[in-house]
Amino acid sequence: MTLWVLWATYGSFYLCRTNLSAALPGIESEFGYSKTDMASVLISLKIAYGIGQLVNGQLAERVSPRLMLSIGMFASIALNLIFGAGASIWFFAFVWAMNGYSQSMGWTPTMKVAANWLPAAIRGRSIGLIGTGYMVGASMSYLLSGWAVDRWGWQGALYVPPIVLFVSCVHMLVLLRVAPAIGAETTVTQIARTRLPFRETLRLTLTNRDLWLLAVALGMLNACRYGYLDWGISLINEVQGGSVGKSAIKFAIMPAGGILGSLGAGWVTDRWFGGRRAPVICGMLVALALLTLLFKTVVTSGSTATVVVLFFIGVTIYGPQVLLVGTAPTDLAKSGAVASAVGFVNFMGYMGASAGDWFTANVADSERGWDGVYWLWASWALVAAGCVAMLWNRRAPEEESA
Repeated sequence: MTLWVLWATYGSFYLCRTNLSAALPGIESEFGYSKTDMASVLISLKIAYGIGQLVNGQLAERVSPRLMLSIGMFASIALNLIFGAGASIWFFAFVWAMNGYSQSMGWTPTMKVAANWLPAAIRGRSIGLIGTGYMVGASMSYLLSGWAVDRWGWQGALYVPPIVLFVSCVHMLVLLRVAPAIGAETTVTQIARTRLPFRETLRLTLTNRDLWLLAVALGMLNACRYGYLDWGISLINEVQGGSVGKSAIKFAIMPAGGILGSLGAGWVTDRWFGGRRAPVICGMLVALALLTLLFKTVVTSGSTATVVVLFFIGVTIYGPQVLLVGTAPTDLAKSGAVASAVGFVNFMGYMGASAGDWFTANVADSERGWDGVYWLWASWALVAAGCVAMLWNRRAPEEESA
């Protein structure tokens, strides 16, 4: 039950995070903003989200996960509605930054609850399953927001998804159990008694070489991933034409493909590699680079080929992403600093995503256009693969000693 509550809760966060992608063409058209202008809005969320991951990674060791999740969800709902009433680029950037911080209250408490319930032997496949929730959430976000844009204009993308997020928040508050009960007292109580001081969890995190490699790799992957997530609908819409809603339907297949990648990557690392995450991550990242260059060709040839390649791009983005964002840092964190480790790796990941948005927008606005963007995304995937390759034989300490 808890696994599925986490699946639905964190997945629903994406309804109010990736929905802006469908609104971008309408905002640019109505106000005359360039892609570089709108990149400042997208970047504001990434920077605030990354800082929030670093801060909330520490808070999640000390604050009730249910409280953090509910605050983040209700705040994101309100900020999406406020965004829809804006017009100024600076207003958009400020509100979307606040949304980014609110969204950052989702993943670290989710991983804290997961660590309370999941032993290392099944962690890869279990967190992979949780990860499919935000792929479903992203797909639903594109479908809902694309449909809403065609019906009510770009503001519809900010007004419809919050309704579903509200329902999910109520569901979480009713059903989530933070830790399994043991006798008369819960695991949560025992964890509180052994909680490490803030400085110690921070020291254990920042002096961990393995976490730095994971963090840089996630930064490169997120630069590529959010290139697709933030600009994919605009790219398809500009290259193939048609309505925003139709482009969103095509693009929704990418996170749907991520479901297969997430489940498959976690299962393979547990079943065939004895908990070693790096070989699977590296292989999928190299495949992502090659598929990105293939996408450059097929996106001009028609809808069917575009959808097929996007599906497999989703597989190769989300397979390694779910391992880097949760499973691998949970494996390699020092005892008592799991949420801190996850928060740090995610912070670095979103700094990479911020830089990626800026470079993607500037290259797309330049004479190189989308052709230059494909090469940029592919190169980031290969750099990420190189970082993870240095962790080829690493696994969770309890598995190494088994």
